[in-house]
Amino acid sequence: MYKRQVLGALLGGLLSLAALLPRAPGRRAAALVALAAVAGVAVVYFLIGQPGWHGERLYVVLKDQADVAAAVVIDDPIERRTVVYDLLTQHADTTQIELRRALDRWGVAYRPYYLVNALEVDGGPLWRWWLLRRPEVERVLVSPELRPLPAPSPATTGTASPPEMALWSQQRIYAPLVWQQLGVTGAGIVVGQSDSGVDGTHPELRDQYRGNTAGGPAGDDYNWLDPWNHAPAPSDSGGHGTHTLGTAVGRSVGVAPDATWIACVNLPRNLGNPPRYLDCLQFLLAPFPQAGDALTDGRPDLGAHVLNNSWGCPPQEGCDADALQPAVAALRAAGVFVVASAGNNGPTCESVDSPPAHYDEVFTVGATDEANAVARFSSRGPVTADGSGRTKPDIAAPGVGVLSAYPGGGYEYNDGTSMAGPHVVGVVALMWSANPALIGDIDRTEQILVETAREASVWGDAAPTCGDPTARPNNVTGYGIVDAYAAVEMALAEQ
Repeated sequence: MYKRQVLGALLGGLLSLAALLPRAPGRRAAALVALAAVAGVAVVYFLIGQPGWHGERLYVVLKDQADVAAAVVIDDPIERRTVVYDLLTQHADTTQIELRRALDRWGVAYRPYYLVNALEVDGGPLWRWWLLRRPEVERVLVSPELRPLPAPSPATTGTASPPEMALWSQQRIYAPLVWQQLGVTGAGIVVGQSDSGVDGTHPELRDQYRGNTAGGPAGDDYNWLDPWNHAPAPSDSGGHGTHTLGTAVGRSVGVAPDATWIACVNLPRNLGNPPRYLDCLQFLLAPFPQAGDALTDGRPDLGAHVLNNSWGCPPQEGCDADALQPAVAALRAAGVFVVASAGNNGPTCESVDSPPAHYDEVFTVGATDEANAVARFSSRGPVTADGSGRTKPDIAAPGVGVLSAYPGGGYEYNDGTSMAGPHVVGVVALMWSANPALIGDIDRTEQILVETAREASVWGDAAPTCGDPTARPNNVTGYGIVDAYAAVEMALAEQ
């Protein structure tokens, strides 16, 4: 991540060692070992990834964060989103102006953000020292990035067979009953996905891509963004994103098979950073053309209704506990339902500890298996990363042995809370499709979800319980396992 410093430190240290060792016994052998180590570093540098200086970047968070909470009183979902977008972008332009001018004078490249009032700045330790002394800057975090691979990653393909009947994971949350008895399949709802990418040609997902439908702008502008590799159309070399989105909206493996989707790449090599996460969250709130500017070209009227976030941003990716909190608060104020997977660091207590899962503003999902037992790997609360002590996750869903789509038209079984979160995304899509009056009403939607959730019937080897396992919510399954049929039925009763 810190290519220049790491390489320089290694080379400098090893050369110093080579210079000092001849004074000690066995100096010739020691010197040869040191020089061989230097040669090894050089081989790694020139043969692993693309050689060259790929830059150091900083995530600069400003003190003055916009307050858009008042927008929740706006009933019209599109007007509400537009007001939030306008307030955020105007606030960023106003409060960042002096810092941008200073960086421009020095010829320092930067990228401004609005969902968090922040900038990504190309610079190392000296610029960090300078930025921390600016009056408008609250803190400066790193924005790590792996050096590019010498060639594109090979395509990933699945090894499983396509389903011949409803999946156990769909049946556990009663999704087939929603389709068959209530006639609700998610039509009219846009799901936003931030992940490794999406195989846009997969038969499970091809027809629901908004770029291929009459429900929005045709093509890839406003529907797809890859801020990492700038792929012009939906693609996925990792497989994770195709799998998770398939669970939410896949034709046969999804919970809401008639919902449409838009997507953004935030971690193509399973490593992200705060600015790339923001790139995608901003795009999903107010999509913009691939060659456009998020602050001036965003279209809130084209944004997603509900977001799937099967990822976390730990410290090694540059996040601290509050790195993305203003973003999720603004999304909630805009009426965007944000779902986050709890993480896979269980059964340890206090392991829901990375953005965005530990935030109060998001709906966090733990994992259960086919027997309704809590998955041992499922992260659990209470949240201590930010000192809040809040109970997390909020709810649970199937996350063990989940079959879904995989790139190349394939299928695969996967485990993880990454698989659980998309089930809840699909349920929200069903609820809002059934009753459009609920669109943007995050509080009431959450209330319905928790009121209709079923308790996990089996705890298996999921100990420790991290508190009272009989409490609702508790720190392992929240309010229980999501129930799509009961939730949609209650949503329909609100009409």
